[in-house]
Amino acid sequence: MARIDDAAYLRADQYRTVENLDARIRFHDRFSTNPQRWPRWVFERLHAGPSARILEVGCGSGSLWEENRSRVPAGWKVVLSDFSPGMAAQARNLSFPVAVLDVQALPFPELWFDAVIANHMLYHVPDRPRALAAIRRVLRPGGRLYAATGGRDQFHELIDLVRRFDPGLVLWEGRGPDSFLLETGHEQLAPGFSDVRLHRYDDSLVVTEAEPLVAYVASKVALPEKAAFTRFVEEEMRRLGGSLRISKDYGLFEAVV
Repeated sequence: MARIDDAAYLRADQYRTVENLDARIRFHDRFSTNPQRWPRWVFERLHAGPSARILEVGCGSGSLWEENRSRVPAGWKVVLSDFSPGMAAQARNLSFPVAVLDVQALPFPELWFDAVIANHMLYHVPDRPRALAAIRRVLRPGGRLYAATGGRDQFHELIDLVRRFDPGLVLWEGRGPDSFLLETGHEQLAPGFSDVRLHRYDDSLVVTEAEPLVAYVASKVALPEKAAFTRFVEEEMRRLGGSLRISKDYGLFEAVV
């Protein structure tokens, strides 16, 4: 199985198009229990003045900004970026400049941005200290990094379900001891930022249909027996009374230069 920080695999396969990411977003949108959607929750935690410069690294399809299009202050200068040309192409449907770049080598002047957003992407970065140094370099004094990630134990019910179906299938979740997680993020951010705070997002999934769950799993691991897995999920849901509850553990680090 490819590593979650294998840049060649991520660019050529996992994020070559928006298909895998969209399957995951649809899954969360459909079955999340928190009525406030994740992009709106994140947006409400951004602290930036009326004329701020903001960079998002690893923007994917630009869903954070699509969701909050009407809420962006007129004076904000927003730049979106992703290392995948396929993702960047999709983000260009929005009204912001989009760049294809590597967060480990940001091509912007020093002290240029008021905020940098890294939404569920730092665990993909092979050399995270280098990336964090690049982010610090482009942030002005008092600027903020907003870095979202998940906890080590989230989705454990889904991981167990997949393993019971086929012990050889390993979901691509990035829970290694050196990954960027809610449990490890503060330690990784603290050396380069004067103040690091964690905002927690209270949520879970109550899944009542098999097909979206199967699509989510297929976006992360090859499923040669997709029909059989679908039947397995349907039977599990019947056994549990019609639904499958899956734990989520999301949060947003706010780190001040």
